[in-house]
Amino acid sequence: MPNTKAAKKALRVAQRRTIINKARKSRVRTFIRKVERAIDAGDLEAAREAFRAAQPEVMKGAQRGVMHKKTAARKISRLHRKIKALETGAQA
Repeated sequence: MPNTKAAKKALRVAQRRTIINKARKSRVRTFIRKVERAIDAGDLEAAREAFRAAQPEVMKGAQRGVMHKKTAARKISRLHRKIKALETGAQA
């Protein structure tokens, strides 16, 4: 338990930020999940649309400190690679 006034305030702030960060992280995961589901279904157009929506959300999550910037870049890169593989598979 915090003893000083500053420690009590720090605890309140940390609890408030935890709730906000959980919501942000959940939002990012939801957008990533939508892209992955479209890829798994083999729907190229839906995957592209979901990716266009997910990319700024993932980067916003990195900007806000929910995840590291390089983690966000890696996730976007892997999703993009899966979409490209789906495109080449659809054309062949």
